[in-house]
Order: sequence, then structure tokens, then C-alpha cells
Amino acid sequence: MKEFRFRIILIIAFVALSIYLLYPTYADYQNTKAINSELVRLADSIKIAQPSISEIDLEDMIEFKEDSIRIADPSIRDAREKRVKLGLDLQGGMYLVMEVNTAKLLENLVKNADEDFDRMLEEAALEASASDENLVSILAAKIQNSGKRLSRYFGSIREDDSEIISRLEEQESDAVTRAIEIINNRVNQYGVSEPNIQKQGARRIVVELPGIAKEQEAKRLLQGSALLEFKFAREADFVIPIMNRIDEVLAGRVDTTVADTSVAEDTTNVADLTEEEFAREHPFYSVALMTGQSPFPLVREIDRDKVNSYLSRREVVNLIPDNVEFLYSAKPAVTQDGVDYYTLYMVNKEAELTGGVITEANANIDPQTTAPVVYMTMNSEGAREWARITGANIGKRCAIVLDGAVYSAPSIRNKISGGRSVIEGMEDLNEAKLLQIVLQAGALPAPVEIIEERTVGPSLGQDSISQGFNSTAIGFLLVAVFMIVYYKKAGTFADLALFFTIVFIMGILAGFQATLTLPGIAGLILTIGMAVDANVLIFERIREELSTGKTVKASIESGYANSYSAIFDSNITTFFTGIILYQFGSGPIQGFALTLMIGIVCSLFSALIVTRLVFDLMAAKGYKINLG
Repeated sequence: MKEFRFRIILIIAFVALSIYLLYPTYADYQNTKAINSELVRLADSIKIAQPSISEIDLEDMIEFKEDSIRIADPSIRDAREKRVKLGLDLQGGMYLVMEVNTAKLLENLVKNADEDFDRMLEEAALEASASDENLVSILAAKIQNSGKRLSRYFGSIREDDSEIISRLEEQESDAVTRAIEIINNRVNQYGVSEPNIQKQGARRIVVELPGIAKEQEAKRLLQGSALLEFKFAREADFVIPIMNRIDEVLAGRVDTTVADTSVAEDTTNVADLTEEEFAREHPFYSVALMTGQSPFPLVREIDRDKVNSYLSRREVVNLIPDNVEFLYSAKPAVTQDGVDYYTLYMVNKEAELTGGVITEANANIDPQTTAPVVYMTMNSEGAREWARITGANIGKRCAIVLDGAVYSAPSIRNKISGGRSVIEGMEDLNEAKLLQIVLQAGALPAPVEIIEERTVGPSLGQDSISQGFNSTAIGFLLVAVFMIVYYKKAGTFADLALFFTIVFIMGILAGFQATLTLPGIAGLILTIGMAVDANVLIFERIREELSTGKTVKASIESGYANSYSAIFDSNITTFFTGIILYQFGSGPIQGFALTLMIGIVCSLFSALIVTRLVFDLMAAKGYKINLG
């Protein structure tokens, strides 16, 4: 038995390792089953306690409970991260094609833009979207055809057009590469199991997100530019006179052709006016409602477009100082009658500090208010600036602005040292975590737009899983029955090796956190058929050697020795084909190729090590080998 010890230890080690790697998959299945049962019981109890609850509210409560269960037990999250991942076609999810808006990037890079440049950029963007050609080359051709040098808008006058075009093309390509990197970082932090993110053409990015259930949340995650700014909100003595002036101009009570900076008295008194009269006399305050508790008005969600149109009028724009702007709150406040109201802030245009100084962001629950918050930590430079800014502006409101929306505008109570700050205003912990991910992953270099979207439902994915595994089981059963019928006892050994092959394949997939897709299952089924091919060659060779009168031991040795060339030739050529498919194929083809290559290696190990060990043990014990 000593000559077999190494092989026995090797096989046991591989089997134990495979079971160890596959255990998280089993644990995750059990955890999911237990959580789903608990959520069903919770939903039933909520419906009994609150018969009139809406489906949306019930769904939110169930999601909150599920998140709390998964967060409370780290082993649940750990098992989910280490399980065999399932692809988009098996568990459902989202398929998105996104396009990086490099036109916005060029808008940010241009100097001395004029109407001609705006027109040419718009035309170039339309042509590029239709042809997927490089936007820079199209724009450069238009500028040159207009008789201008590119240095009129980009670079320095000492640079020729070719140098500028080369640099702009590099920046355009870098913007797409950077966008892919940031999207990948965000998705990985979000916890999507094995996403597929690929560049397509010059500016497009294909994103597959298996298992995503909250579609709108995923879109915000991918499209948010993550521009974080700290801006001072203006005080009532500055804001109210400007809004009064806007209201008067909209009502036609002020001649805007006269340079008059005087301020009329507060016109927010509504005494003795009907609703129609007030809307006519005070058009701005009829949609921007003053509560008396804040210098910033509240705007109903249905009135936002009207307020925006008011603020975009030329006569109103002329009244607003160049150094300030109006921004809405990120989230509405919901009143008892179910109406959503957004706060309209007036803040400085220039940011005191930006999110570039953020080194760490953590979502959590505020222990004092139990509200979701995001704690931020700044680098040393940011911490110094933040301490200086807060120390010099105690009592003022500092608006925390992300992507042009105000998350919160707290008053500075004292000097903040150490570079730690808090963002409030999130609806729930999920939103806080989303913000944490976006801040940590960084800002997109240019906006990304979703141009194609497909959703694979979980029920369709479940059908694929059932059909795929049924096919695998049927294939395994047919092959196993054939081997037993044709090769008798030796066929049983081949079936044992086939079982080990499947265990090894799944263990490797779990160990490398690869994704199992429907084409991957096809590769697994093909492997089952190919796995017995080596055994068939070996058995036939052993049968031939036995027919010549050789001993069992000699026949086994000769049978294996004479089969090696044919076995390696067939498997190596198939393995090389798998490499080519994996290298030049895309998502589904790569899944098939990966499973096929892993299956070839595992089937060779099973045929040449596992089956050979069984034969050698039987020969050593003097047992008769029945090859049918």
C-alpha cells in the first residue's frame, strides 16, 4: 500500500479542498432559504397588522428587514461572497449599454468657446453617435474646414493641429478607460456577483449586473458623477430681497430696463388675496412657498419645471448675482397630504472645498437621531482647509452638494478639526451606502448615458438554472448507465471518476470566484461526455492486453502507457481551442470556454489518477477486473 500512499493523499486532498470551496455555496443556499422563509412570515404578519398598507411600503419594509438580517450576521455576507457565482442568464439582472459623453469633456477643455464652436461640437456629437467614429477627429475636421486652427479653441498657439488632435484623442480615450475603471470600482463595492464590464467601440461600455433587483438604484450608482462640493448657503438678508425682486419682475411691477438695485418691501403677505389673485400678484411666491422657518422656499415636485422656467428667464437671470445659484435639495420632504416638497437653496457658485480631499466614506446610523448618515474622512490638506473654513464661518450654513443637489445644509457650530464630516439627508441606509460607494470610487471624468437597457427577470433565470441542471443530471445519468452496461465493474470506476470530475470543476469555479453561466453549463455537459473518452481508450487498451494473455497488472500498465498519446492529443487540441475561444470571445463564449478548459484538466486528473489508483489497488489485491 505504500506505493499508493501519495496518490491516495493527493486525491483526498483535492476532494477535501473542493468540498471546502463548495461549502459557502451550500451555506448561502441554506441562508437564503431561511431568510426567505422569515421574510414571508414577516410579510404575512405586517399584512395582518396593517391591512391597508401599500405594496410599495410593504416592499420597503421587507427590503429593510432583509438588509438588517444580512448585515447583522457577517457569516451570511461571507458565504455569499465565496459561493459559486451565477451569471446574468441564470439569476436575472440588468444588461446596460452606456455611452461616455465625451462632448461634455471637450466642453470642459475648450477655451474661448463661441457660437461657431458650440454649433460644430453639436454637429460632431450627432455624427459620432451615428457612426461610432472618434468625436475628436470629426470635430477637428469641422474646425479646419471652417478655416480656423485648433489652437483657437484648444492648446496653445505654438502647437500645430496634429499635436492638439493627438492630445485630445488621448484624453478622450483616457476618459472612457477611466469611466470603465470607476464603474468597475463602484459595482464591485456595491456587491454585484461577478459583473461583466467591457468597452465596446470608441465610447460605449457594456455592463452586465447579475442579481440586481433595484434597477433605479443601479442606474444612479453607474451614472452619478460624484462631484462633491462644500458651498456656503446665503443668509436671509441676502436671499429674501433677491427673491422679492424676482417676484416683482415676474409680476410685471418692475421695469427691468432700468438699472435699479433697490429692494421693495417683503411681498409675502397674503392677507385678503384669493389663491388666483396671489398667483397673479406674486407668481414666484405662488410656487416657491415661504414657511417663515427658513429663508429658503419649498417647491412642490409638480412645480419644479415652472420654477426652473422662471429662473431661466433673461430678466430674472440679470437679477441674480453672478457668484450665487439656486439648487434643490436632493430629497423631498413629504407632508401629511402626501405632497413632495423640495427646498430651494441659494448657495455660492464657488465651492469652498471639493470631494477630491475625501479619503474614506462610511455609511452608518447616527446613534443620536437614528437617521442614516455618511461619515467622511479628509486627507491632511483637506483637514487643514476644512478647519480653517469652519473656524472662520461659525454660525453660517454650509451646503453639502453632490452632483448639483443639496444633501444637507447644517449650520457650523464650531471649528471642525481632524478632517471628519457628516453627510445627512439620506432616505435610508441603502441610499447612504450608495453614496458611500460613489464617493469612494471617485468622480466620472465625463457623464455617461444609458442608451440600451434590458432586464432579465429572476423567474426566467430560475427556469434556466432548472433546465441547465436537469440537462446536466440527464447527461450524467445516460453516460453513467452506458459505462456500467458496456464495461461492467470498470464502468463503475469510470462513473466514480466522472463524479469526482464534476466536484473538482465546481470546486475550482468556487475557488477562483468564476461565474457559472448557461453556456458554462453547456461546457460542463460537454465535459461529462469527454471525461469518459479517456476511460474508453484506456479500457479498450487494457482489454486488448488481457486478450494476449498478459497478467492483470501488466495489462493495466500497458493499457495506460499505450493510451497516453491518443488521450493527450485529443485533450490538448481541445484545450487550445478553449484558449482561443476564451481569448477572442466575449462573455457567454468565455464562460463556455473556461468551463471546458477546467473540465479537461479535471477529467484528465480523474482518468489518469483516480481510475488508475482503483485499478492498481484491485490488481494488488488480486481482484478480477471485469471490462465487459
